[in-house]
Amino acid sequence: MNTQKAIDGEIFLNTLKILKDLIKFPTVSGKPNLELINYCENLLKNSGAVSFKTFNNTKTQANLFATLEGIGPKNEGIVLSGHTDVVPAVASEWTSDPYIARDEDDKIYGRGTCDMKGFIACVLAAAPLFASKKLKSSIHFSFTFDEETGCLGAPLVLADLKKRNLNFSTCIIGEPTNMKIITAHKGYNEYKTHFIGLSGHASNPENGNSAIEYAIEYSNKLMQLKNELKNKKRENNLFSPPYSTLQIGKITGGIGANVIADKCSLEWEVRPINKSDGDFVTKSIDEFSNNILLPKIRNNNPNGNIQKEIIGEVVGFNEEVDSDAVNLLGNLIGDNSKNTMSFGTEAGLFQNSGISTVICGPGSIDQAHTVDEYISYDQLKQCLKMLINLQKRIESI
Repeated sequence: MNTQKAIDGEIFLNTLKILKDLIKFPTVSGKPNLELINYCENLLKNSGAVSFKTFNNTKTQANLFATLEGIGPKNEGIVLSGHTDVVPAVASEWTSDPYIARDEDDKIYGRGTCDMKGFIACVLAAAPLFASKKLKSSIHFSFTFDEETGCLGAPLVLADLKKRNLNFSTCIIGEPTNMKIITAHKGYNEYKTHFIGLSGHASNPENGNSAIEYAIEYSNKLMQLKNELKNKKRENNLFSPPYSTLQIGKITGGIGANVIADKCSLEWEVRPINKSDGDFVTKSIDEFSNNILLPKIRNNNPNGNIQKEIIGEVVGFNEEVDSDAVNLLGNLIGDNSKNTMSFGTEAGLFQNSGISTVICGPGSIDQAHTVDEYISYDQLKQCLKMLINLQKRIESI
């Protein structure tokens, strides 16, 4: 097969068609994704793949796991993994409808083009190519839900694979990396803390209990912890910035300046470079909340409360000294350079399941989650080249 001819020909045109179809499904995190999953399943079945799904509690969201079997042992093979959910898009801020793909200047615009339906489109377009050859190793396709809100889908499919006694040699997660190899990333812990006070007229503060004021004290403690994390000395750290970060992203509460707020909430995150930093923040803020702040709230209002809600705690992705997945990708893309990143993915979950894992996919993280998100033709073609090289590498002679 002439690789360049294949990339420029039918497989690329099919990638564009599939990507445009995928963009039409508004699979925002937390929303149903079954139509997209069924679409992907049907395409893979047409190539001869066998598949199964795992569902959330309400059966409105699903993970898809499909396999094109090779001639090697069934408990081996390479997993191509991507998440199907996207972040919300405000249509009025976009040049065009975010859920109708716009093809312009060798770029495809639309929500999820970069993060990460571009990769999913590439692997779906490449599936018939894998199916047309006898392969030494099986190829598996893993498409998950709600990665953006705490990696909620991946643990379900990994647990199901364990029940089925299925194991895999390698996992390639196609997050947008400009087709560069990523060998490690920080963890990602997301929380929402709710404060319950007592409403009242602002002219008599003693008759109320401001949830906002207690949220501010809680925020001040978080900022103290943020500085402590920043000032911890790190040697030979892989990340930029080279320390664990903490950020408050949203505060919500109150109805007006003349009313004492009875409710307030904070949304905040920690990106720890190791588990101990995440544990340090959790222990510190919980002790402050339970031992100092909550007694103050209940002194004025017995029904006052603080509740910390865990949105998601995603394990970090740790660099391995000798990684089969990294070595494989280096050969496939012709680039052995190794990089790290600060945003979280499902990689740590696959790694902790005993699967050698690497992150490498088309598109730039600078485009992810942005207005007028796009992916370039060139990045899609680079991804297709990697997949064609993979097919050649595992083709049975």
